Amino acid sequence: MKTVILLLTLALTLSAQQKLRILAIGAHPDDCDIKFGGTAALFAQMGHVVKFLSVTNGDAGHHEMGGGPLAKRRYLETQESLKRLGIEEYQVLDNHDGELTPSLEIRRQIIRAIREWRADVVITHRSNDYHPDHRNTGILVQDAAYMVVVPNVVSGTPPLTKNPVFMYYSDNFQKPNTFTPDVVVDIDSTYEKKIDGMDAHVSQFYEWLAWVDGRIKEVPADPKARREWLKTRRFSNITPTARAVAEKWYGKERAAKIKYAESFEIGEYGRRPSDEEIKRLFPMLGK
Repeated sequence: MKTVILLLTLALTLSAQQKLRILAIGAHPDDCDIKFGGTAALFAQMGHVVKFLSVTNGDAGHHEMGGGPLAKRRYLETQESLKRLGIEEYQVLDNHDGELTPSLEIRRQIIRAIREWRADVVITHRSNDYHPDHRNTGILVQDAAYMVVVPNVVSGTPPLTKNPVFMYYSDNFQKPNTFTPDVVVDIDSTYEKKIDGMDAHVSQFYEWLAWVDGRIKEVPADPKARREWLKTRRFSNITPTARAVAEKWYGKERAAKIKYAESFEIGEYGRRPSDEEIKRLFPMLGK
């Protein structure tokens, strides 16, 4: 409770110039919620502005419906998630789910989105992942990372004068290289909000993904029971590796108490931040 009060107090005292601008990019309309929902809610509580961007419209992610009706349903789910997490914007680009390629056209969409948001931090998938849309989203963001400061590229949108810090969501893939956490955020105080955000994506967590996993018969009909079921299937328990990194940012005593966390790796493209800059860009660290 004290942490929440402190965050709300900080939010009230932030000026527009002090507000950080965070852009989380996912391949599908629920990816940002899964990988960044708790941290996004923390940023929002502290008065910073967060945007989620889905590169595809999610029109293939279901076993019983698809196309335009599914894309519309999933868009509405993103807008409900936005309200629950308290973030500023949740944009969905009109690219087909399951067919994403790292094309020049979509790279331009990503460059525009980063520039228009004036992002301080951009977070996305790594380019080694089970899903081709995830991999190609990672490639698209990497390919945009330098171009966002080049005036003659996508010249209709003013270039950034300072390159953002580019980061990656956590994953468990080992080849060709493993995820290495650089920043670990304690989301114990916003874990329930993260679950609320994912709970808004009914078509995914209670239908499509449950069906793919062969667990759709397990999903309770009652909304409250269903949400509790989701918590048993989708969690963010801190790993031993993440806890060790958390000690750097929170101290050993505090890190030992963290139950839920989200971890991020600093990308090799974009700005290379110092530890002091990371503390500025992730002001919840240590609090």
